[in-house]
Amino acid sequence: MRDSASDVTDISDAVHLCIDMQNIFAPGGLWETPWMARVLPTIASIVSRHQARTIFTRFITPEDPEDRPGQWQRYFRRWREATRKHLPPSGLELVPALSRFVPPAAVIDKPAYSAFSNPGLASLLIDKNVGTVVITGAETDVCVLSTVLSAVDLGFRVVIVEDALCSSSDVGHDALMTMYRTRFHGQVDLMTAEELAEFWRE
Repeated sequence: MRDSASDVTDISDAVHLCIDMQNIFAPGGLWETPWMARVLPTIASIVSRHQARTIFTRFITPEDPEDRPGQWQRYFRRWREATRKHLPPSGLELVPALSRFVPPAAVIDKPAYSAFSNPGLASLLIDKNVGTVVITGAETDVCVLSTVLSAVDLGFRVVIVEDALCSSSDVGHDALMTMYRTRFHGQVDLMTAEELAEFWRE
C-alpha cells in the first residue's frame, strides 16, 4: 500500500500486456529464467481478474537465422537451437498456467524484443482507445524494457507491476527498476500487484 494515493492515479482504459511467458523461458527451457516460477502465480492472479483485457505476447524465433535482418542473423546463429527448425513447437507456447486463459485473453506474436515490433498491437490498442498498458512478464531488462520504451514513445501511460516481472539477471532487473523510478516520472508508474488491484477496477 502506498503512503500517499497522490503517487499514482487510478487506472482506466487499460490493457494488461503480459510479455513472453513462454515455455522456452520456463524451468527446463532453453532460455530458462529462474524467477519465472516465483512470479507466475502473481501474473496468473492479474490475468484472472482481467482476462478479456489481457494480451499475451510470444517471441517467435525464425525458421533459420537468415530469415531475420542484420544482427539478428548473428544472434540466431549463436542460438541456432532456438530457431524453429530445431526448437520443439511447444517451446514457443505460453506456459500452461496462462494459456488456459486464452480466450478470452488474446495472443500476439512478435519477431523482436518489443511487443510493438508487431505493428498490429499499436493499431489494436489505439482502435480500442487504450490509454494505459499494464506490463508484466519476461525479461525485465530485455523484452520488457524494449516494450516499455516503445509504449512510452507511442504516448501510452505505462504501469509496471514490479513483483510480476522476471529476469535472468538480478543486476539488470535492479538497474531497470532504478531507471524507471528516476528517469520516467509521469510516463511510467511502478506498483505491486496488490496496488494494481487497488487502482485498476473495471
